[in-house]
Amino acid sequence: MRFYIDGFRGMTLGRTLWCIILIKLIIIFAVLKAFFFPAYLKGDEEEKGKLVSSELTTRQAGK
Repeated sequence: MRFYIDGFRGMTLGRTLWCIILIKLIIIFAVLKAFFFPAYLKGDEEEKGKLVSSELTTRQAGK
């Protein structure tokens, strides 16, 4: 473990590259969440229950 800590502490270019990678991952996941995984379950508990129930019945009827 000490080997890795000393290695990361001694990096100069690698630290910058890791920062860029982390920033890109955060942006990618934010975009994916915003555009490809919309929040369908908004509202109160009754609306959520109705949505889940209707989805389960329509998917079961489709089989």
